[in-house]
Amino acid sequence: MTTPHAIVIGASAGGVAALFEVLGQLPMAFNLPILCVLHLPQDRPSHLATVLQQRLGRPVHEARDKERIMLGMIYVAGPGYHLSVERDLSLSLSQEEPVHFSRPAIDFLFESAADAYGANVMGIVLTGANQDGAKGLASIKQQGGRTVVQDPHEAQVGLMPQAALALHAPDHILSLSGIGQLLATLEPRAC
Repeated sequence: MTTPHAIVIGASAGGVAALFEVLGQLPMAFNLPILCVLHLPQDRPSHLATVLQQRLGRPVHEARDKERIMLGMIYVAGPGYHLSVERDLSLSLSQEEPVHFSRPAIDFLFESAADAYGANVMGIVLTGANQDGAKGLASIKQQGGRTVVQDPHEAQVGLMPQAALALHAPDHILSLSGIGQLLATLEPRAC
């Protein structure tokens, strides 16, 4: 399979620790853009981007409307806004109705990434307590993209991975460590 042009990741309950483990395994030269949606409380600011950047030592910031997607950047959705990818590969923020009681919603990001990138995107569903992400991951698969689901038996909360598995057969069902190792192999490392 070819290397994707972008990676989209969705998580809910237990997602911060899961992201630390997965993204912490990336080589420093890793250059693919990563877009993340975690279910966040809408009534207070998020410090997720700052915490991830400090912990990972790589560029992370909260997504901004109309921003062009840059190589090597990790984007996180902010509270109260859906994050989507436009066909010109810029980011879009909206306040449409919540999906699965969530805004930002994983399905919103995944479905837009499938439309924008087609077969050149990889979608990953991690730990969580609802069905968000399952439909969007199936959309990525239908467009020819690669799909990964965290092993529900290993997830802090297995409902979201189980919902994804009930809807389609992903390319990979892996532990967090396995997902990190898979991502680390996507780009050739500099010698």
